[in-house]
Amino acid sequence: MTTSSSYSSVPGPVREEDTARWQPEPACLQDLERAAAAVLPPGIWDFVTGGSGTESSLRANLASFEQLHLVPRVLRDVAGCSTVSPLLGREASAPLAIAPMAYHRLVHPDGELAVARAARDAGVPFVTGTLSSCPLEEIAAQAGRLWLQLYWLNDEARLFDLVDRAEAAGCEALMLTVDLPWMGRRLRDVRNRFTLPPEVQASHLGDGAASRAHAHGSRTSAVAEHTKAFMTASLSWEHIERLREHTGLRLVLKGVLDPGDARQAADRGIDAIVVSNHGGRQLDGAVPPMAVLPEIRDAVDGRCEILVDGGVRTGSDIVKAVALGASGALVGRPVFWGLATNGQDGVGDVLRMLTEELRDALGLAGCASVEAARSLRVVTSTPFRTVSAPRG
Repeated sequence: MTTSSSYSSVPGPVREEDTARWQPEPACLQDLERAAAAVLPPGIWDFVTGGSGTESSLRANLASFEQLHLVPRVLRDVAGCSTVSPLLGREASAPLAIAPMAYHRLVHPDGELAVARAARDAGVPFVTGTLSSCPLEEIAAQAGRLWLQLYWLNDEARLFDLVDRAEAAGCEALMLTVDLPWMGRRLRDVRNRFTLPPEVQASHLGDGAASRAHAHGSRTSAVAEHTKAFMTASLSWEHIERLREHTGLRLVLKGVLDPGDARQAADRGIDAIVVSNHGGRQLDGAVPPMAVLPEIRDAVDGRCEILVDGGVRTGSDIVKAVALGASGALVGRPVFWGLATNGQDGVGDVLRMLTEELRDALGLAGCASVEAARSLRVVTSTPFRTVSAPRG
């Protein structure tokens, strides 16, 4: 990982010639990670890559997948193995969606527009964010299946206006982030005194290049100060009910880790939850999502869909998530790696590799479909014990 105490916290713009420097055909996501680290300015790389605190949750997310092992079945016909699977009531080419992330134009000039096109072409949903660096309507014009991630803003008129814009633009769902009363202390950004460059702005907040996200501070991240200023720390179930009353769009809650919270979401008719510790960027030391996924599966008992994010790096990771009860997985940082190295085509590489690896893992595990993977046994190596037995 690249860090630099001398890096200026106002990076120059990412240029097309910078993103085209790395040309070899990637074979896996780790190839793209190395390439992105070589292309991006150190402060932007830290912003994309880093977690909160000591980054223990960031490391645990990756380790949790490595500690899980599938028990493959044999003598099953997998000649017609398919990755197609429903997500939120509609078929996707794979049980996969692009996770919401802020400020895509930090890593490529086309930003969210390139990601929207790549997701459209790959046949998977794209979750664009409140902190998008491109306007929602422009993204929607180039997207296929589009969901909008929301933070609950202090300015509720602006929040509900954004919801109305999502409906008008044809978004399928709203994904409300519920684990961020304020931004976790991300030490890489603090050390870098990270600020947004002037040409990268939160397009939905309308404060331009003069926002707190662009202003230097002492021993702080300007992006964290900006986020704290516009969002509420008072989010509660009452807010969820008000959002339900305002819109008929499907509602997803992102950032659920406790089975009791998951059960309450299902009781209240939430359409889906994302089991997530915010990619290790909020509470440092929070449990990795895969460790609690079976409990959450049992808590919701099929009453809402379950997605998982944080540390998904291979197709077999997605199979493990499905076997433990998820409808699908969200992928985040690798999308930025692809975007940084080769724009829309780089994001397409990420989605292509994950889908190819997913089909490979399904077939080698004896599953002709994503649905069949739900009956796989999963064991953990710490120590080896069954964490999920076949159901039904």
